[in-house]
Amino acid sequence: MAKVAYEPVFVLLTALILMMGLCWLADARATRLAWVPLAGLWVIVGLAAAEWRVTPDVERLRVYDDGLSRRLVGQVVRVRTLPARAIDADADRGQAWGLTEENLDDTGGVVSVDFAVDKIERITPDVAEMVPVAGLVRVTLYGVRTLPMCGEKIEVELRLKPQERFRDSGAWQYADYLAGKGIGARANAAAAAWRRVGVAPVCIDCRLQAAQAWASGRLIELVDSHANRVLPSEARLSIVDARMLNAMLFGDRTGLNAELRTGFERTGTFHLLVVSGLHVALLAGGVYWVLRRLRVPVWLATLATLGCAGGYAALTGWGLPVQRSVEMVGVYLVARLVGREREPLQALGVAAMVMLLADPGCLFEAGFQMTVLAVVAIAGIARPLAERWLLGYGKAARMVFRPRRGQMEPRLAQLRLSLEMMGEQTGWLLGGWGRRVPAWVVRGVIGSGELALIGAVTELVMALPMALYFHRAVVFALPANLVVIPVVSALALAAVGTFVGALVSPWVALAPAAVTAVLLHGVTAVIGRLSGLEWAEVRVPGPSWGVALVALGALGGCCWAVRRGRWWAAAVVVVLPGMAAMVLWPRAVQRTAGLLEVTALDVGQGDSLLVVGPEGRTMLVDAGGPIGAHGQAEVVSGFDVGEEVVSPYLWSRGVKRLDVVVLTHAHTDHMGGMPAVLESFRPRELWVGIDPASALYRALLAEAARLGITVRHLAADDALRWDGVDVYALSPAVGYRNAGAPRNDDSLVLRMQYGKASVLLEGDAEKASEQAMVDAGRIGPVTLLKVGHHGSNTSSTAEFLAAARPWDAVVSSGKANPFGHPRGEVIQRIAAGGTHLFRVDEFGATSFLLSADGRVREVAGFGELPAGGR
Repeated sequence: MAKVAYEPVFVLLTALILMMGLCWLADARATRLAWVPLAGLWVIVGLAAAEWRVTPDVERLRVYDDGLSRRLVGQVVRVRTLPARAIDADADRGQAWGLTEENLDDTGGVVSVDFAVDKIERITPDVAEMVPVAGLVRVTLYGVRTLPMCGEKIEVELRLKPQERFRDSGAWQYADYLAGKGIGARANAAAAAWRRVGVAPVCIDCRLQAAQAWASGRLIELVDSHANRVLPSEARLSIVDARMLNAMLFGDRTGLNAELRTGFERTGTFHLLVVSGLHVALLAGGVYWVLRRLRVPVWLATLATLGCAGGYAALTGWGLPVQRSVEMVGVYLVARLVGREREPLQALGVAAMVMLLADPGCLFEAGFQMTVLAVVAIAGIARPLAERWLLGYGKAARMVFRPRRGQMEPRLAQLRLSLEMMGEQTGWLLGGWGRRVPAWVVRGVIGSGELALIGAVTELVMALPMALYFHRAVVFALPANLVVIPVVSALALAAVGTFVGALVSPWVALAPAAVTAVLLHGVTAVIGRLSGLEWAEVRVPGPSWGVALVALGALGGCCWAVRRGRWWAAAVVVVLPGMAAMVLWPRAVQRTAGLLEVTALDVGQGDSLLVVGPEGRTMLVDAGGPIGAHGQAEVVSGFDVGEEVVSPYLWSRGVKRLDVVVLTHAHTDHMGGMPAVLESFRPRELWVGIDPASALYRALLAEAARLGITVRHLAADDALRWDGVDVYALSPAVGYRNAGAPRNDDSLVLRMQYGKASVLLEGDAEKASEQAMVDAGRIGPVTLLKVGHHGSNTSSTAEFLAAARPWDAVVSSGKANPFGHPRGEVIQRIAAGGTHLFRVDEFGATSFLLSADGRVREVAGFGELPAGGR
């Protein structure tokens, strides 16, 4: 009998009707069990929303990312000015996709443009024709003198870049981030190639982006004004200050530098640096309070407040925390308007429901989970604890010298009586106003205690997502937030005054700008001092999903227990720290005991290998990084492969601290990710070869000294024992020196011998270095070879391969890299010797497990490879 295929819509509607019937039946016959079908109804509605959600098709442009120059016609839908910088690693400088030294204008600005394609040139061996296609391309324009405008129809020639994906466990994927915004391809272009051919209607998103850029520009202009320059430095806004304010007020993060971001991240206060739910709540509360003081009717004040909050949220980018805050504000104000109970957790439930119906996929996003957990921590746990232990005393303090109304608990009545007696004494000394001084002191202490309790509970609850998604355990988050949050409220008010004043005249903005600068400089000084402490944060592997589920169950139990009674509430004080300790407790490194593991990571056009010894010690050889002319700071882009790719992989394996880090040579595609690795994993030793003339290399050695890492220089004939493995340095030769810029032949070449199994790690050694090692008799047969210089024809000579006779070889190179690595002639030479070749650009992260009897087993990141194990 043929199988019947049912449409998802039919199945979902049927299940929806049946579940609604069960809800009605449970409500009529078994009210206590009604939550079961109600939960099922919620799941079905979520599945329906996911099924009917319209998602952008990002695959249509993928067939055109073949590196050919094509003509595209479309419309500008987003424009964002980027901070002034030279070409970053993404452009590959001389190998840029469609951008060369000849057509690059370094004197103009750099602009990111989202380009909605209408037509694209299809190129075949016989004909080139324009064909219709729909999709978004993110283009980085260089040498821009006149900004593109939203709605412009553009014709441009581009080379669409392949979307780079790092196939390593835990790696952050920029391609997925772009796909979530509907962007299917990227490209670089010179502004001279950008030709305006018409105008089309402007979309609302582009108008909002333009409004955000305009608002940000007003603060930048204020910094450059004569009025600002006459202020003393402590009260003068700098360009860095203006960029911080743009992030705080308008959600424009493009100007934030890495050092500033890191300082706030290390102290758990980054939420204060950007637009968050707190900012929306402050704005809504301020607007509603002012309108009511002006005696505006409640219904009109409610509508105006919701309009202001919604408009501000749209201006700042409508992020998930902002969405949650706007929707909770809406529920709160409407409940107040109709005279219903205002319960924060109920408002959170409504907000979460709306967000999930609009985008069911946000359930799995860190932003959604963190904003929901933050409210649960405050409203679901901290607030009930404060009401049980603190707020009653605060109420008693507020009732001092006021008419007695109703009954009061004996302990609270005693406090009130004591404060009145003390008030009589202080009133005799200070006058009439002094009668309330003791009550004010008690209220201040209780308020501080409430703030500390809320902060402590929030940090304990947020330990789970912070460890899971950001691998951070922030030590000073509580004191930092206690100091900074009260100041930020005043700072936000002063910043708004500064912006409004700047719209009129820089001189009008002078007074609020001075206040803003003083407060901002105070906040950054406190954050800078705390973040500079050595143990301001601890980087940790994320917990397993089993531990995460147990932690979530404990969190739900705490929300229930805190409302049950005094002893249940006391138990919460024990459970919450226990939950945080369970989340942060180090787990064992994932390894195969008794085997030597070498894993080549997928870091694009770079090198990075993890070596795990038979007894469990860990070694990282190189850490990837951007390609480009070495020694130029501009080759380092905003994307840090050490932080975003290498470190997440190590954390996914349970690595908390590395024993050894090896830098083969000081080129950025091997060293670029190293600073982040040293900072996060604090290795005991750093092994290097020679010291070339490189500012970035010297900075790396200085960072190692700051972190207390022992630097060990190795040269040919050096030998040492590491974790049951004999390690021999084969190159550079003892007399080798390089007083100039780093070269590939500087590479530190290592041979690792574990019983009968051996590994040769070649770095980027080229023909001269290979020949010197062969002539000195240092190269012998090996089990595994890490192919030199990404498979370039400058390495892997026939004589060298004949001496090494590797059973397996692995080459690390970027997919569709502009250099053609690994080169065809190198692949042929390796194949001619009967060696099994594994390419990271094809397989992703690839592991080799070597046993002492000489056997090797190969495993890819997504399963066992179909080749060569013995």
